Amino acid sequence: MDKDQVAAVLQEIGVLLELKGENPFKTRAYANAARTLEGLTEPLEAIVAADRLGEIKGIGEALQQKIQELVTTGRLKYHADLKASLPAGLIDMLSVSGLGPKKVKALHEQLGIDSIDALEAACKEGRVAGLPGFGAKSQAKILEGIQFRRQYASRHLLSTALAAAEPIAEALREHPAVIRCSIAGSLRRWRETIGDVDFLASSKIPSAVIDFFTSQEGILSVLAKGETKASVILPGGIQADLRVVSDVEFPSALAYFTGSKEHNIVMRQRAIQRGLRLNEYGLFRSQEETRDPALRVTCRTEEEIYEALELDFIPPELREDRGEIEVAEKGALPRLIEWTDLRGSLHNHSNWSDGRHSLEDIAAHAGELGLEYWAITDHSKSSFQANGLDAARLRRQIGEIADLNRQLEDVGNEVRLLAGTEVDILKERLDFDDDLLAELDVVVASLHVAGSDEADNTRRLIRAANNPQVHMLGHLTGRLLLEREPYKVDIRAVIEACAETGTWLELNCNPYRLDLDWRWWSFAKEKGVKCVINPDAHRREHAGFLRLGAGVARKGWLTKADVLNALPLAKLQKELARKRSL
Repeated sequence: MDKDQVAAVLQEIGVLLELKGENPFKTRAYANAARTLEGLTEPLEAIVAADRLGEIKGIGEALQQKIQELVTTGRLKYHADLKASLPAGLIDMLSVSGLGPKKVKALHEQLGIDSIDALEAACKEGRVAGLPGFGAKSQAKILEGIQFRRQYASRHLLSTALAAAEPIAEALREHPAVIRCSIAGSLRRWRETIGDVDFLASSKIPSAVIDFFTSQEGILSVLAKGETKASVILPGGIQADLRVVSDVEFPSALAYFTGSKEHNIVMRQRAIQRGLRLNEYGLFRSQEETRDPALRVTCRTEEEIYEALELDFIPPELREDRGEIEVAEKGALPRLIEWTDLRGSLHNHSNWSDGRHSLEDIAAHAGELGLEYWAITDHSKSSFQANGLDAARLRRQIGEIADLNRQLEDVGNEVRLLAGTEVDILKERLDFDDDLLAELDVVVASLHVAGSDEADNTRRLIRAANNPQVHMLGHLTGRLLLEREPYKVDIRAVIEACAETGTWLELNCNPYRLDLDWRWWSFAKEKGVKCVINPDAHRREHAGFLRLGAGVARKGWLTKADVLNALPLAKLQKELARKRSL
């Protein structure tokens, strides 16, 4: 196991101990140890091999033994025994929004609830509302949480699906029997969540490809296996389907299985209008549905299918029947942004608040990635749960960033840190005074504690946009995909306010957020509102989220010119200054 896997086990042990009612100091020790491991800058395996675990602050002898067992064997008997000592349903109940270990323990001890089904029944009977610390509102929220969990139980994050699918697609491409291979479906269209993963391959020996696919390492089970089709379950419960076709059918099959359904319908109608038939087997000169090879229009690629239907090639991300056909017909599709266009990020955290790494480590990593700049925007003081900075600490951080930038310049390192904040949007004001905000390079204003009143949430966001010291609004709707619904916000009104004030909008590319939603970016672009793609990074590896953000930006029809952090540093600095002069 690597450090992240070990940290996840330690974190779970802490939760399990809390469910059992163990000493809070003991449970906290596991959570602290997990955070410590996540912040390591060298491989945990190397530390264990060199017998240096004892040098890590906060890792006592008992924890050292457990970590060593996890690293060397991949499992921990103590963890397995602890998990087996509790009803499995208690752990499932933790996935319901609003239920932590203490509440789950109380429900189990006082009502004997040991599963989500039993919890739902108790709520519907009104028994949960009568418990100390719960009440009618809590009971209603638990029922909402159960419904939300069921609604999205079969969905998976874009990032999770990509991590599962891309190694398999790469392995298939390397197989000697595979001619061409691609991911298809909603994953190829870069949807924010997906139901399953679709693969398409072409081959003269489909059975060999199917055998190879179903024997991939890590597959949990094979659901179906035929001569040209197979379905398997991947880790995390993701279903993956492979279809193998002839190479002449590959372009049309790829277009068909990429979708969307709505896009495909329009494409088929367009073919019919031209005396053709388009289906998963090809494009044919026919008035009726057919697979007759003699009637096939030669299309060696997807591009040639679109060309045959008098359209520019439509990138997969845009195939949602949201006007892409009409624009492609006019030859007016934009050149969409690429993730390699991004020069840095303007919303990130360090260990001054709830991030994992020091300023020095962050600068070094950004330099290794070839980025030009990386803003440090730690939380403001009202986010006390995230160790938010007060004015004095923020001013000290500004000084340290300036000192570090001078050191970087002295050694010829071209990356620069920008001093900033993610300032909380409070009920009637921002969490910092304007004088302090004016000292910063970058100001992200975010709503972290929203109410149920749409009008009030909208008013607060618009007030923040009207502040000349604020450069951008962060994660506008506060959604957490598959976990939490968006705040109630009049998004159209906020976008219009940003257009009036020149305030930018963030595309927060943390895989749980991807907020603002891609469906709103065309409207924002129409209004002249600029986008900033930010990973909201709390750890070094979160810089990789920039790729997710660029994919979602493409889905929102955004170009390099629409995204401010595609600018080089000197031009970005001019835009940062210009925003404050508006």
